[in-house]
Amino acid sequence: MRSFMGRDIVSLKGVERSEYMHVFEVCERLAPYARDRRNADILSDKTLVTAFYQPSTRTRLSMEGAMHRLGGHVTGFADAKMTRAGDFYQETIKDTIHMLEYYGDVIAMRHYQTGAVAEAAHWSSVPLLNCGDGWGEHPTQGFSDLYTVWQERGHLDGLHFVLVGDMRMRTMHSMSYAMAQFDIKASYISPPEMALTDDFKEELDEINLQYEEVEHIDEVIAKADMIYMEPVVQPDYTKARDERGDDVGLTPDNYRVTRELMRKAKTDCMVFHSLPRMDELDPGVDATRHAWYWREAFNAVVTKMALLALVLGKME
Repeated sequence: MRSFMGRDIVSLKGVERSEYMHVFEVCERLAPYARDRRNADILSDKTLVTAFYQPSTRTRLSMEGAMHRLGGHVTGFADAKMTRAGDFYQETIKDTIHMLEYYGDVIAMRHYQTGAVAEAAHWSSVPLLNCGDGWGEHPTQGFSDLYTVWQERGHLDGLHFVLVGDMRMRTMHSMSYAMAQFDIKASYISPPEMALTDDFKEELDEINLQYEEVEHIDEVIAKADMIYMEPVVQPDYTKARDERGDDVGLTPDNYRVTRELMRKAKTDCMVFHSLPRMDELDPGVDATRHAWYWREAFNAVVTKMALLALVLGKME
C-alpha cells in the first residue's frame, strides 16, 4: 500500500481498496476525539490553509473543525472575491498556490472549474485536498460516505447502492470510483439530460463497476441498502457563485425520497444526501431510521481528521 504522507487527495480514481480500509482504521482511532468533543495535539505544529473559490458550509467547516480537533491551526479564505484571485487582478492558480504553500503545511481547496484543484496540486509543494472542483470530483465526501456505511454495516461487499439525481455531480463521480473497489452493485436513476455520459460509462466499464441505469426508483427501492441522493434542481457548478432566481422549479417525484417511498424499502436502508437540499429529500424522512445524512456529517469531521493526519505524516 502506498504511503499517504505528503500525498495529494485530488481524486478517488486509482485509490485502492486497502487504502480505503486504512483510512477507515485511522478514523476509528481518531473518532473518540470528535465524539467526546475534545482536542488532541497531534497536529499542534501544523497549519491548514483553506482556499474556497466557491461557497461551502459543511465541507469547509468540517475541514476546519477536523484540524482544530487535532490541535492544528487554520488560515485561509472562504470567498475568493475578497482576495486578489477574485478581484481586479484575477491572480492565476499557479501564483496563488505558490503563495499559499508558504503559509501552511496542507491546503484544502474548492474551485468552480473542473480540474483546477489538480492544477493547484501540480504547483503546490505541500499536500492538497480536493474539496470539490466544478463538476469533477469530491473525494473527501466519498471517503466520509463510504466510512459511514462501513462503520454501520461492518462491510461494503455485497451491498446495493441506488444513486438518484444529477449524475454530472462531483459527488456521483467520486462515489462511482469508490464503489468499484468493492463488490457493490450500483443502480443510477436520473433525468435523461443528467444521465451518465458515454465517456464516464466507458470509465466505469474499465474499472469493472457493477452498474445499471434504471428509469424509475420503484424498480430498485426494495433492493437498496443505501440511497445516495443529489438534487436535479441545483446551481451551475461551473460558476463561482450562482444566485437563486425567482423560479427554481420542483423536483419530479421519481427523483424525490419521501417517507412514503421509504415504506417500500428495507428496514435498514440508509439514505444519504450531502446537503443542502431542496424538495428532493422530504423532511419527513429526518425522523426515520433511514436518515443517515446527520451521522455522515459527523463522520465528515472524522474522515477529514484521518486524511489530515495521514498526509501530514502524523499517523501511519
